[in-house]
Amino acid sequence: MTFATLVAFAAEGAEEHGSVALETVGYGIVAIVAFAALALVTASYRNVANRHAHKAEAYARAHADDVPEAGHGH
Repeated sequence: MTFATLVAFAAEGAEEHGSVALETVGYGIVAIVAFAALALVTASYRNVANRHAHKAEAYARAHADDVPEAGHGH
């Protein structure tokens, strides 16, 4: 193909499309919904560690001697 043919083909193809912004709005809406769902999942785990503080304290007391010495391990 020659350069003139490519330019003519590109000009012909450009006339067929409408507003590119309106054609891609759906992707933005899907992304916002997906991130909102992920934010809700993240927020649902907020303060989970403090819900069972009495169990955590009992576990810490029972396993106080299980703490390895500093400098050992990985």
